[in-house]
Amino acid sequence: MQVTAFNTPKDPRWRWRIVNLAREMIAESTERFRSIQVAITKGKERLETMNVVDRSVPPKRYPPRHHGRR
Repeated sequence: MQVTAFNTPKDPRWRWRIVNLAREMIAESTERFRSIQVAITKGKERLETMNVVDRSVPPKRYPPRHHGRR
């Protein structure tokens, strides 16, 4: 699981989001914070209280395509 923080142009305050390895959103804050640091801290606290194990599978990564001559 990963905690990220984001904001939008309409609202510059920060919110946290918890995502799993498959990049699916697990939880998101409704509360907004003045700094990214506070948002991440609160998100990590929430993740600890959830006490979940991430068994998701990360999406496959494909090798980069090379454009040009072979």
